[in-house]
Amino acid sequence: MLPIPADIFTEPEDVSPDGLANLGPLRRLAGRWQADKGIDINPKAEGPERRSFIERIRMDPIDPQANGPQLLYGLRYHIHINTPEEDITFHDQVGYWLWEPATGLIMQTLAIPRGQVLLASGKAGPDDRTISVTAKRGDTAYGICSTDFLEQAFRTDSYRCDITFNDDGSWTYLIQTELFVRGAPFNHRDTNTLQLVAPPKLNPLAMIVNDRAKGDESGVEPTV
Repeated sequence: MLPIPADIFTEPEDVSPDGLANLGPLRRLAGRWQADKGIDINPKAEGPERRSFIERIRMDPIDPQANGPQLLYGLRYHIHINTPEEDITFHDQVGYWLWEPATGLIMQTLAIPRGQVLLASGKAGPDDRTISVTAKRGDTAYGICSTDFLEQAFRTDSYRCDITFNDDGSWTYLIQTELFVRGAPFNHRDTNTLQLVAPPKLNPLAMIVNDRAKGDESGVEPTV
């Protein structure tokens, strides 16, 4: 982590409106994705269960974000998972992937509707073909927060997400969540390879700037 500057209030002025062009290694995640061969290894009373699942992910560029002098570009995402056997949602997840060009910091925020959130971090270069982020229970910077029930029954001690960008444009992830279930450790694993089904749209600010430029060229005021 770089030292905190004396001026923690002044925001940067040289901010590009094009979030998609400034995502660094996260650029390859932008768009809508789908796959039907995901594998989940999860804990059950009778022992580990292996489930296959169908996954849909949408990742949309957001406008640049500033924490004083810290400048972040990112993606807002939604993950929806079903299984071939059941119509009801198997897993639902929302959050952000964030990139700080000045430091190479990558962050993933994660929230699931079973009472759990986390903030994971890692480092990568703008052209890296692999990225990884981690979070640990009890860490006040990049940690995990759960309900009382989850803390007692399915405690999450650590989280790791490894992503590999493949030559054909797809990407593969492996998520390992170290749990503590009924007094015993359990390595909960999920993996899948996602294929692009729709390209990403521009972030809101970039669309406004582009529309304004087109209006200036045509001499016609852009519509809002």
